[in-house]
Amino acid sequence: MNKVIILINRLSDQPTIDELDVFDQVEAVEMSLDELGLVHEREFVDADLKPLINKLGSEPHGLAFNLVESINNNAGLVYFIPALLESLNYPFTGNPSDAMFLTTQKPLAKKLMKQLNIPTPDWFSAKDAIDLNPDTQYIVKPSREDASIGIDEENVFRGTQPEILDKFRNRWGEHFFIEEYISGREFNISVMAGPDGVEVLAPAEMLFMNFPEDKPTIMGYSAKWDENTFAYHNTQRTFDIPESDAALIAEIKHICRQCWKAFNLRGFARVDFRVDKNNRPYVLEINANPCISPDSGFYNAALRSGYTFNQVIQRILADL
Repeated sequence: MNKVIILINRLSDQPTIDELDVFDQVEAVEMSLDELGLVHEREFVDADLKPLINKLGSEPHGLAFNLVESINNNAGLVYFIPALLESLNYPFTGNPSDAMFLTTQKPLAKKLMKQLNIPTPDWFSAKDAIDLNPDTQYIVKPSREDASIGIDEENVFRGTQPEILDKFRNRWGEHFFIEEYISGREFNISVMAGPDGVEVLAPAEMLFMNFPEDKPTIMGYSAKWDENTFAYHNTQRTFDIPESDAALIAEIKHICRQCWKAFNLRGFARVDFRVDKNNRPYVLEINANPCISPDSGFYNAALRSGYTFNQVIQRILADL
């Protein structure tokens, strides 16, 4: 391996805090590659793929470390990069194009889960909103975004309030879906390639502290990114799962392995769950190539599982 080419999405002119987070990931990966004795350089990527093709042509024996999270700030296009790399037969880290496409097209991912009996909350497309149950609580989500972009407590509504969808149509057109809101616990489960296929790392539960009864407990954009909000300061990750949850965690781990196989995942991923009041887990989404910055769930799950970040990078590099 002559060189590791770290692929990064070119940021917008006025990047938001969630966009800037990619630099934390890059710096962590670069430090690890230095410690592993691997030569590397950055290559910024946008919709004009010709510079990338030329760069890869100049490093024919290299390897691409794919950290691209969007193309021209469109998360739905991230599969372009692995698709290009596959067409060039250029080795790269992380998930293949089919996995990236399926997992970023959220309604399509849910359809596949339903077909394979992987539990996921019921949902409607934007066009089927007339079928909402007035006795049910729902959450509106963009079809192709990541990092909780576009999601906050205003997205949660009752089936008696279909008019609330008008503002989301104005924002996203028809590119959203309506999912049944599961009131209960939330788990983020990191998985990575292992010697025997896939390894499920230490499970993390998101704790919603001091939330009033009428405030939805969701990991929305505010909880993840906005330091000036109640949700940010009252949402906390914990790996201290009580022994009484052993059966639940075993079921969640089994579902994660189902997702790894069903979606052809590779390298590393994260599966987000809600667990209802009857202890039934539901997959909210599968995040292929999740954030691996030092404050991320994946990074900390790996440390909690006994791995150094260098060992994680070695695992990712090995699963090509």
